[in-house]
Amino acid sequence: MTAPFDSRNLFLEGPVGQLEAIFWSPATASNPAAASAAPLVAPRYATVVCHPHPLFGGTLHNKVVYQTAKSLRALGFPVLRFNFRGAGLSKGVHDRGHGETGDVRAALDFLSDKFPSTELLLAGFSFGSWVGLRVGCQDARVARLIGLGIPVDNSDFSFIEQCAKPKLFVHGERDEHGAVAKVRELVASWPGENRLVVVPGADHFFTGKLDQLDCAITDWLAPMQPL
Repeated sequence: MTAPFDSRNLFLEGPVGQLEAIFWSPATASNPAAASAAPLVAPRYATVVCHPHPLFGGTLHNKVVYQTAKSLRALGFPVLRFNFRGAGLSKGVHDRGHGETGDVRAALDFLSDKFPSTELLLAGFSFGSWVGLRVGCQDARVARLIGLGIPVDNSDFSFIEQCAKPKLFVHGERDEHGAVAKVRELVASWPGENRLVVVPGADHFFTGKLDQLDCAITDWLAPMQPL
């Protein structure tokens, strides 16, 4: 049974100033009513979800990011969503994916501080997958990675050639920013345990197909769900 969750709006300390974030975490003893509703257990993973391109409207409220966070929370994992620099209430300006890697590290630092003995899982959608997975592949605290709608047509994902961590990729059959044939070829060539789920008929934003996105994430991670 999944423990109750608290939701908290907060600001992370990023490299160029505060980063707006929303943190979903298991209820603690500070909320006696919630804490007594179910026993608290250590989460298998603490998770962060990175949003799509901020210059095209991407924020932590994006529907794919929100659905991903809901799927992870339903499995009992704490979830942190944050706005990259220059998006929403986050300080700074867009840095074309360069400085944003520091924003991801700030999010991982926050989770690592909250859950020092827990492995981390990093998920990213579109631009968020390109930035987030680059950091997650290098950071020893991150045990698993999720790439959603990886934009392989216009972004370089060659860094994954050196990343043997377990990875899930969920991709729309009609994704406008990542030809599915190219995604299949790349995922098959990358090291480690890789699972690719292609959602039939789905576009880049999984319009009308978010339930299948949920199923893909849940099926991959359900064995790690707290008892």
